[in-house]
This record gives sequence, structure tokens and C-alpha cells, in this order.
Amino acid sequence: MLFSYGYMENRKCAQKMVATFRLCSEQLSSQDHYDYGMRAVKTVITAAGNLKRASPDENEEALLMRALQDVNVPKFLAHDLPLFAGILSDLFPGIERPPFDYGPLLVSLRSCILDKNLQPVQIFLRKNIELYEMICVRHGLMVVGPTCGGKSSNIRVLAQALTKLKAQNVVGERYEKTRIYHLNPKSIRMGQLYGEFDENTHEWQDGILCVLIRQCIKEDNSNLKWMLFDGPVDAIWIEVRNPR
Repeated sequence: MLFSYGYMENRKCAQKMVATFRLCSEQLSSQDHYDYGMRAVKTVITAAGNLKRASPDENEEALLMRALQDVNVPKFLAHDLPLFAGILSDLFPGIERPPFDYGPLLVSLRSCILDKNLQPVQIFLRKNIELYEMICVRHGLMVVGPTCGGKSSNIRVLAQALTKLKAQNVVGERYEKTRIYHLNPKSIRMGQLYGEFDENTHEWQDGILCVLIRQCIKEDNSNLKWMLFDGPVDAIWIEVRNPR
């Protein structure tokens, strides 16, 4: 896959990526949301491919290092970040993270934050950037944290910022008008959420999510549609979202 994205040093980069995940699994703490399997590998490869497409002449190892950082840093706990940084410095000695211009996005984020009467503190801006980077490489993701930790504000500020950039005709990946469909998966039954087969009439009854997805598919535009499941993570409803 790295070769297909244009990486000439694909074997060397692949070996370093595998070594990174192996060392992380051995040295970092054990958390339920840490993932070092093929799903994580695929996400890193996709991120590396996007970076290669945007900067074809950049050092390939530097692009891979940035892809590893962009995908993994948002999910690591604070005490694991120094260990992860040490692993990358050992595997990528002397390589600097390639710069990326977040200027237009940062300007839009600050404007939207002030519009919502919030403060554009550095940690909040960084979490917005991390969420944006994850959206560029994953179709589905989870924002976790304590109550009043800023999760909803993070999501809504980013959506408003992307919409504003699209209105200003700023060119960038995922700079599109964004609409959020807000759902509470714990407020209704599973059948009402996903749909169910009626044993009496032998007919399929669509759930709320099915109706919304069909409605989004019918819209012939490039707008972003976010299905936001807002509620405590439950083993029942979250497991149904995993494709078989």
C-alpha cells in the first residue's frame, strides 16, 4: 500500500511502522482504547498516503513519522506521550516533523470559538486540530473524556469552522459545509435506532439512523454529514456499529 501511494522507500518505512506499534504495545500503558492491530496500521498508511500526495518531494520517513503522530497522539494519555516521543526519536533519528500550514483553519477556529463565547486556549485549539486530522483518515471515531471536558464544544466548533472555510472558498482537505445529526443512542431501543424485523408482519422497519443515512445519500453534494452518537459508551449499541 505504501508503494501504491508513491513511497519509494516503502519497505524501510513499513519496517519502522511495524516496529513503532510493537514497541508501543510493549512499553506504553494498557488502555481499552489503545489499538495496535491492522485497523491502526491501515489508518497510519492512509494518513501517510494523504501526506505524500500533498508533499510529494518531502522526506518519506518524515511523512511517515508525522502520520504516526497524527493518528496516535490524540488517543494516548498524557503519561504515555513522552514514551511515544522517545520511541519515534529512536526509530527516526535526526528527522524533523514536516511543517503543515494550519493557518486558515486556526483563524477560522479562533473566530468560531469567540462566537460561542469560549476562550481560544492552546489546548482546546490543539484538540480541534487533532480531531480534524482524525476525521481526514477515519470514517468513524470516538471522542472520550469527562463530563464538561469540552467534547461537544470541540466537535461543534470544528464543524462551524469547516463550514466557514467552505463559505470563504478556502481550498483544503475536508473544508466543507458540515451538518451534525445529533442522536442519543441510549434514549431509544436498538430496533428504533438501527431498524428491526417485525416478527408479526414479516416486514423490515427502518430505524432513525437508516432514515438519516438515506436522506444524506440522496443529497447530491460534497457536504460533510456527521452522525453524532452523544451518550455514554455502551457495549450493546457500540458493538452493532462494528462491521461484520
